[in-house]
Amino acid sequence: MSRPRAAGAADSRCPSCAAPVLAQWVGDRAALRITADLTPLTPEQQAAVRTPNRLIWCLVQTRHGTPRLRWLSRWHPPDCPHRHVTEHRCTAAPTTLF
Repeated sequence: MSRPRAAGAADSRCPSCAAPVLAQWVGDRAALRITADLTPLTPEQQAAVRTPNRLIWCLVQTRHGTPRLRWLSRWHPPDCPHRHVTEHRCTAAPTTLF
């Protein structure tokens, strides 16, 4: 069961592979639902997984302890102190049909 961490956010585990993930609505007017892996990526790993359909996210920890995903735009500072993560893509086979 996921635990609410912030408005529209929950950190939990993937039901198929049990990887730790963060699910959150992001963007203007919360337009996009993202489920991100919580494993931080090195700059080399970010370059390897980045595609037009797979974005990299900055995982900002607020002063109240709530994690927030922010998209890495081209204006993102290269020396950002926060962890960078990507969209979760489960590789486990589904265990049920429905």
